[in-house]
Amino acid sequence: MTTKQRAYLKSLAMTMDPIFQIGKNSMTPELTKAVSEALEARELIKVSVLQNCADDPKELAAVLAERTRSQVVQVIGKKIVLYKEGKNEKKKIELP
Repeated sequence: MTTKQRAYLKSLAMTMDPIFQIGKNSMTPELTKAVSEALEARELIKVSVLQNCADDPKELAAVLAERTRSQVVQVIGKKIVLYKEGKNEKKKIELP
């Protein structure tokens, strides 16, 4: 992913609300599966890491990206933005 593409995805993510929250249970197989399904449907998602989660958001983002075969767009504070190119042509995000 180029820096121009990453900047474009960041701009799209600015207006999004987080659709998942990672809490004290941290990474569970159920969460990973749900995130993977959401990436298939949306391509770009935002995940929030709650205060009671002891893990580092950057490490969580790397693990989530690896398990879902996606890319980390950015990690700001306790917010993670992930992108995975979708197979559905109609809902495809066009990268510059």
